[in-house]
Amino acid sequence: MSSLLAHRLKDGTKQAHSLAENAGFIRCFLKGAVEKTSYRQLLSDFYFVYTALEEEMVAQQHHPLLSHLYFTELHRKSSLAKDLSYYWGNAWQEVITPSDAAQRYVERIHAVAIADPILLIAHSYTRYLGDLSGGQLLKKLAQRGMNLPPGHGIAFYEFEDIQNPKAFKAKYRQALNHLSLDESAITQIVDEANLAFQLNMALFQDVEGSLIQAIGQMIFNHLTRSRRNNASQWSADLTETTGLQPD
Repeated sequence: MSSLLAHRLKDGTKQAHSLAENAGFIRCFLKGAVEKTSYRQLLSDFYFVYTALEEEMVAQQHHPLLSHLYFTELHRKSSLAKDLSYYWGNAWQEVITPSDAAQRYVERIHAVAIADPILLIAHSYTRYLGDLSGGQLLKKLAQRGMNLPPGHGIAFYEFEDIQNPKAFKAKYRQALNHLSLDESAITQIVDEANLAFQLNMALFQDVEGSLIQAIGQMIFNHLTRSRRNNASQWSADLTETTGLQPD
């Protein structure tokens, strides 16, 4: 029995997907405005989210349905740990804490794992296919926007065990489409995927404030330097022209 779940998920989350893509933080990211403080907080939040998701997927790896979507090559926890060590230092586990939005996301993942494990499909689909789809572009933007040295701070976007992301996504969607699900289950999974998009948007909104503050400070610093440089040039020009020091 074919559920065509991948098609239903794509159609049923179009609006939520569009809203997530247009979140302020993502729009700034796509324009190259990437700031390390807000970015590392987002990665910290992702660490807690993926730890919860992968913990529950490991626990359900022999589930009659979830077993078909159990791909360890997708797991992001270890790659996030590598990035967090770069951004926070060796003691990163002692200093990172989840934002309120991340904590709600984690709680939701654990809740559905207990109440109805097949809803983990929605969270897996939303995060992992998104990572594979836009990861290469975001990796380049992060490297350029934060002037990262080669090979540092971008492990989250690197799927070392997936040589062909396009082919793997096709394989994943095929697995989704061949799950034996009734209409009620499909509807619940699509609804949960829309909730997952909302939970992701809340993560972005949590870091938008620090990003906007950082950009504002950068603009202020730039203007201050410009005024100082202009004042210094005016003083030099006056001295050269009149031989007098400005009052």
